[in-house]
Amino acid sequence: MTDRFADLPDTLYIHNVAWIKWPMLLQCFGRRRLLPLPAAKRLPADACVVSWGVEPLPMGIAPRWHLRLEDGFLRSVGLGVDLVRPVSWVVDRTGLHFDPTAPSDLETMLRARAFSGEDLYRARQLRERVVAAGLTKYNTVGENWHRPSGDRPVVLVVGQVPTDASLRTGGGGITNAELIERARALRPDAYLVYKVHPDLLAGLRADAHPVGDRVQCCDEVIGAVDLNAVLRAVDEVHVAASLTGFEALLRGVPVVCHGRPFYSGWGLTHDLVTPSDRRGVTLTLDELVAGALLHYPVYLSRDFNGRIRPEMAIDQLMRWRQRGSGERTWWRPLYRQVLRRVVGVK
Repeated sequence: MTDRFADLPDTLYIHNVAWIKWPMLLQCFGRRRLLPLPAAKRLPADACVVSWGVEPLPMGIAPRWHLRLEDGFLRSVGLGVDLVRPVSWVVDRTGLHFDPTAPSDLETMLRARAFSGEDLYRARQLRERVVAAGLTKYNTVGENWHRPSGDRPVVLVVGQVPTDASLRTGGGGITNAELIERARALRPDAYLVYKVHPDLLAGLRADAHPVGDRVQCCDEVIGAVDLNAVLRAVDEVHVAASLTGFEALLRGVPVVCHGRPFYSGWGLTHDLVTPSDRRGVTLTLDELVAGALLHYPVYLSRDFNGRIRPEMAIDQLMRWRQRGSGERTWWRPLYRQVLRRVVGVK
């Protein structure tokens, strides 16, 4: 496997990455020296800074390389806010996929469409395995949900954490409440199902803009359910910028985008917001998957200290899920109360 970080220096300056993730930095980037950014009074000319998310670097810091990290699209069996270790990160040298205000490595890759026949074959195989296995980002244990009887089309509206960076940058300023209202206006005759984000259900994120009376626009509100089963049962998915829209595309479900997520603007979704001028090319689903699941993320083994191919990551996720996620263990509520105090609700 080609080392995509071979050109980086031996020392990495780390900014805004929680200490609990530092062992994974070594797994991702190899046995490099890690230094916290504040400890560097003056950066060398070839400095590389690794930071979490889209927040800007401190004033005056202008490294040769600036790599931004975020969780990958096939992450774990369990929630990130529960500090469950992920099997994938995305590492971006120009931006991040969920921020449409600036280019990202993924957007540039998709625009070029320089995928080989082998890439597209692997992408199709990977997509089919993800769908057949029912994998999603978190793969949490959920209650069964069944499609209501009757002839009305069933539309899923996907809520997000109001403070989430993907909603702030790619959601077009829309709130969950406004998303519900807009979906109802577009589909007045549909059976509207609103899904609350799992981080809000866990109590580890604050809801600064609760939907309140807007849920009256819905026929049903769901929470801790099996997302894969829901996606297989609905006729259409409405999102602001949620990854669930991408997961719906993998399953062949039509997606309406009220914001500008990374998978919009390529001819695969119904876009209510004008896509970025940087896109404007039409992709096949397998081209999107080749970029988003094959080449953009870094997959980190749970079995040994190293990086792995996405196919191996799927194998590990399936074994992990088979062993159980621990979502229903007796200590989970107590653990989350501790996290609320130590980590804080954001």
